[in-house]
Amino acid sequence: PWAVAAGVLALAGLIAWTVLGTGLFGVREVRVEGAGLVTPVQVRDAVEVADGVPLARVDLAAAARRVGALAPVERATVSRDWPGTLVVRVTERTPAAAVPQGEAFALIDRSGVAFRTVAQRPAGLLLVKVARPAGDDPGTRAGLEVLAALTPRLRDELVDVNVEGLARISLRLRGDRTVVWGDATRGTDKARVATALLDEDADRIDVSAPDVVTFR
Repeated sequence: PWAVAAGVLALAGLIAWTVLGTGLFGVREVRVEGAGLVTPVQVRDAVEVADGVPLARVDLAAAARRVGALAPVERATVSRDWPGTLVVRVTERTPAAAVPQGEAFALIDRSGVAFRTVAQRPAGLLLVKVARPAGDDPGTRAGLEVLAALTPRLRDELVDVNVEGLARISLRLRGDRTVVWGDATRGTDKARVATALLDEDADRIDVSAPDVVTFR
């Protein structure tokens, strides 16, 4: 029995050493899935795992965090595919609005993160004018809140949302019309009232206090 036990322990130790301490089951390939805005090369560089590193010793969570730090990546998962492949599955950010930046446009997602700059605004993407688009910028978040509150008719008429300050938000509509929005609170009420007044012969509609609306 002792000899059998010793043999089993020796075999287990040999297997563990082979898996954890040698390159026999080392990383030979990093397979990237779901990448479009980032290239597979960028993802592999972000993984930071050298060829031949034992697959069992790769810190999957740390590798996923490094890939997730790429601006266009919303989240990433990393898994093992034995005997020698790391599989990186990427979910990229979806643009919610475009922010003019000189002659270009910064694309921001629903969290306000600016993740890509393009020369032309993508078709159908609404404009938000804000000084510093970022996920931690209150003005960016306020602009996105306003966009989310708009009725379909307001969205159809919208040229851009202009965030000059947290209490100085306005909508520019087609036909050189302006809706003074105020701050981002009570968005549903403001959108409902502004929509109801679109048929009025008015160039300026003030819904910053939706219970007391003025227009001219």
